[in-house]
Amino acid sequence: MQVNTYLFGTVDVAEDKVINFPNGLIGFEDKKQFMLAHEEGKGEPQSFTLQSVDDAALAFQIIDPTALGFNYELELTDEENALLQSPAADDVAVMITLYKQEEGGSVAPSLRAPLIINLKARVGLQKLLAQMTTNVTLSNLVNKV
Repeated sequence: MQVNTYLFGTVDVAEDKVINFPNGLIGFEDKKQFMLAHEEGKGEPQSFTLQSVDDAALAFQIIDPTALGFNYELELTDEENALLQSPAADDVAVMITLYKQEEGGSVAPSLRAPLIINLKARVGLQKLLAQMTTNVTLSNLVNKV
């Protein structure tokens, strides 16, 4: 299928590469299908664009939190585990969104709302953390992510 993107124009995306977020993302609950894109020919990407399949104007820059020195130990509820289809640890990616700060215009990570994606099943969720410590670790992912 062809998808109009914010940064890359119109691109071809195989339907099995679309990531479904059944609950949408915080503030964008009605947007459920996304694709990952990155600039080609620049080596291994440091960040990706999470592009809405349905809205060319909606795109987020996301990055692996370990690239910024953060590791997560996240416990999933039974509902979250079911939504992610009970993924194996190797099938899960934890990513964080980047945003532009109003003052100064610098880019910062949104550490309190990581994205958890089952790469095999192509389904994800955004988990809002009530509290967070700065030095957490990513643990074994049976019922944890």
